[in-house]
Amino acid sequence: MENSTQVKLFYLFGLQETFNNKSIYFFLSLVTYLLIITVNLTMIITIIQEKGLHEPMYIFLCSLCVNGLYGTAGFYPKLLLDLQSDVQVISYGGCLTQTYVIYTSVLCEMSTLTVMSYDRYVAICRPLLYHNIVTSLTVRKLLLLSWCYPLFISLIALILTARLPLCGSRIDKIFCDNPSILKHACLPITFNQILNKCMILVHVLQLLFIVFSYCQIVRTCVKSSKGRIKQKAFSTCSPHLASLLNFSFVCFLTLLHSRLDRPMNNVPTEALKALSDMKNVFLGRPGKNRMSLR
Repeated sequence: MENSTQVKLFYLFGLQETFNNKSIYFFLSLVTYLLIITVNLTMIITIIQEKGLHEPMYIFLCSLCVNGLYGTAGFYPKLLLDLQSDVQVISYGGCLTQTYVIYTSVLCEMSTLTVMSYDRYVAICRPLLYHNIVTSLTVRKLLLLSWCYPLFISLIALILTARLPLCGSRIDKIFCDNPSILKHACLPITFNQILNKCMILVHVLQLLFIVFSYCQIVRTCVKSSKGRIKQKAFSTCSPHLASLLNFSFVCFLTLLHSRLDRPMNNVPTEALKALSDMKNVFLGRPGKNRMSLR
């Protein structure tokens, strides 16, 4: 075993290239964070107060907004503090907590998007059976599943990481994540790798289910001669599909960046951060497309 020590602090080096423009990045990050909070809270309050929006699709959308507030709370406050500090550090416990919040948020977002695609599949492809299939009990079960799975599996991943002694404390990112911590592990990380592969497999299965749902929706629209069904499918699938593609693209870049032994030369840290900001803003924006889901 290499020199193993009890790590108390992690040093974040993802902001090294922003020293000359910290005030600009701070302003942009602050505006983005306030925008995310505003639009998500507006959506949540509107859905709660308007009884006409107490439908499965809007309930799932409300859950997505709550998750948006939860996930960004684990990222932006620390980022804003780091942009005002000369040295970017985070405690061992704080690093694990940030990792947990970000991981559960990502997993919950994917699960919620999957649940939303199932709801739209039943609504468009099985409209006569929709109220019999998607009951209030079913909605509660789907919501419980979309939150409990991320919270549980992320806790297991965190426990497996916390048991490892570490031989370093450098993180070449602007936030803590599991791969960055595991790079400093002084013991084999076999169990962690197995769990990560299982989580990736679940992500792939969720993505395949969403693709299947869309294929069935397109098939139903092609066969149907009613313009109302096509209009309903278009207004529903367009924002949902765009959100999914944007979310998947950002996750892919982040995963690729974390798997490489060295940072991506063609995709700097600022670009990854900007893409993540774009994802959060897009997923939280209540615009006309999202409000036309019914």
